[in-house]
Order: sequence, then C-alpha cells, then structure tokens
Amino acid sequence: MVAQRDEVSLRHRTFEIVEEAGPGDRLSLLFDRFLIVLITLNIAAVVLETVPSLHDRFGFEFMVFEVISVIIFTAEYIVRIWVAPEHPSLKRHGPVMSRVRYALSFGAMIDLVAFLPFYLAIFFGADLRVLRVLRLLRFLKLMRYSSALMTLQRVFYDERRALLASLLIMFGLLIISSTAIYHAERHAQPEAFGSIPAAMWWSLATLTTVGYGDIVPVTLYGKLIGGVVMLFGLGMFALPLGIIAMGFSQEVNQRQFVVTPAMVAKVPLFEDLNAREIVRISRMMRARRYASDETIIQGGSEPWEELLFVANGIVTVEFATGSHTVIEGGIFGAESVLRLGHQILSAVAETPVQLMMLEANDARDLIRRHPEIGDTLRAQVASAEAAEAAEA
Repeated sequence: MVAQRDEVSLRHRTFEIVEEAGPGDRLSLLFDRFLIVLITLNIAAVVLETVPSLHDRFGFEFMVFEVISVIIFTAEYIVRIWVAPEHPSLKRHGPVMSRVRYALSFGAMIDLVAFLPFYLAIFFGADLRVLRVLRLLRFLKLMRYSSALMTLQRVFYDERRALLASLLIMFGLLIISSTAIYHAERHAQPEAFGSIPAAMWWSLATLTTVGYGDIVPVTLYGKLIGGVVMLFGLGMFALPLGIIAMGFSQEVNQRQFVVTPAMVAKVPLFEDLNAREIVRISRMMRARRYASDETIIQGGSEPWEELLFVANGIVTVEFATGSHTVIEGGIFGAESVLRLGHQILSAVAETPVQLMMLEANDARDLIRRHPEIGDTLRAQVASAEAAEAAEA
C-alpha cells in the first residue's frame, strides 16, 4: 500500500513536470524550455543537413544528434503515457482507458510522429528520404508550448465542417472548369488540354489566382470560360480564409465575456451589498469561458490565488481530501483566499462554463470591508468539508 502511494505521488509530481509549467515550478519550467530548444535545434538540423558541404563535413554529428533526440522524444512519450491518469479530464476513465484516450489525442499523435519514422527506417527499411521529411513534423510539438498554435488547432477543429464544405465546393469547381476548358481548347491545344486531368493544372492555377501563365486559352470560348473561372476563383480562394478568420475571432471572443453589475448582484454572497459596492466588485472581476472537459485549475507548487464564481455551468473541484461539484451560483477557491491551508488539486469544467474571477488580494480587501462575507465563505468551506467527510 505504501509503495502504491509512493508511485501515485511520483506519477503526480512527474505529471506536474512534463505538463505546462505551473507558477513557481522551476523544474517544470526548465523541462519545457529544454524541449523547446531541442525541437528548435532538430528543425535547424533538418534544414542544415540538406546543405551538401555541411552534410559532408558534419554528417556523423548530425546522425549522433538525431539518435540522441529520438531517445529523448521516445522517453518523453513513454512518460506522458505513464502520467496520463493524472490529467484532470482523464482520471475518471481509470488508469487503462485514460492512457488509451491520451494516446489517441492529437498531441500524443504528434509526439509519436516525432520519433516513430526513425524506428520504421531501422526495423522495416523505410525510405530515409521520407524519414527526413517527416522529421520536420517535430515543429508541431511546439504547439504544446504556444497558445497561438493551440488556438489555431482549435479553430481548425471547430470549423472543420465549414472548411470541408468549402474544399468540396472548390473540388467541384475544379472538375467543372477542367471539363469546360477541355471541351473548349482540346482541338486548339491538344498538348495542354488533351484530357480533363491535363486541363486540371490550368484550372487549379486559375482558381487559386496563381496564374502561372504557362498554359492559356486561345479560343473565344476558352477565354470566356477562363474569365468566369477567375471570378469564381476570387470568391472561393477567400472563402476558407474567411472561415478561419471568423473562427479566430470567435475563439478569442468566447474566452471573455463582460461581467455586469447585474451578474454580480445575482451571487448570493453579495446580495446584501449596496449598488455602489456591486459596481465596484464588477469592475475588479475578470471573466473567462471554458469548454466542457477543459481544465480550469491544475494545482502546482503555488496555491491558487483567486476566488471563482460559477456564472453558468458545472465545475468539479478536487482537493486532497476529496472532490465536490460546484454549480451555477457556487464559489470555489475560498480556501486559498482565506488562507485555510487547503489547496485545490484540480478544477475541471464538466459542462461549458462561465466563470467570474476575483483576485485574492481584492477578495481579502472586500472581506476587510465586509467581515460578514468572510464569515459566509468560512461557513461554506466548513460545510463542504463536512460533506466530503460524510461521503468518505
């Protein structure tokens, strides 16, 4: 039993290190920076290795660096699979299924691609030229450390149906325009438009507005078709870009919403405050939206320093002594604000959630002005602890 607890403790600490660096966790931050540097050096090595003079002079060094990198990436992947049950959004699935779910996630797939081609080349004789190309995919591992790239991933996933529809429309236009130009130009230019597949090169260059000019229609009908294809190309080229731009805008906007005095007044904790105090609190609060299963808090070496109010949705909060569910109108984070010594291990959005956040210093100032709020928070914490003890 002691050995099992030690393993769980070690796994949790390892999870804190390999995942995004928590505030004040220098070891985790050092691990993140080491991987960022290693990934960047790998990308540079792939590029520089294509220079014949550098490859001839430092070929052995490039090979040694590749082997060391593969060993590190392999060990990192195995460790991430091992600590998968510690993910707040996965731990409820059990030790086996949590690891399976993590292994099938996009991030784990990218980690796998970072080193798998190397082993395929060794054990199955895969083409080394393909291996060199796939090594560039290690760039995607930087998504784990870049909020901008993570946002791009979410945008592509959220808009996948619209993007697929636009691609299908573009493919349809490609077929129609290729067929039309084939019939218009096949006799005048049989070498360029002798078949529909051959005509697709001109259609693709025209629809994408690239217009290389290596193949141009010469007949009257061909030129008319070309003009129509150009007009459709302008619209279709802008459509995917518009979808992505709109997705970015929505992704940014959905992260924030405006905290109004009316929303603050609905919180039972503030129901006895006057209108001026309500307005003051609303100006101090920050707002944030979270998607279902998204981690709100991942406890680290530093305690959580905010008082959080659930404006909408359901949140599961886990402490060392147990877990409890916070619904609309509920509060969590009071333990740290009141300095009661209890630290939140994790908080996960069970449904789409809207949170209002009050920094600890602002919350303590509010308690000093209104001691009854502190008494209410202490009573709520005590009630929650009693409920956890009863369930245990």
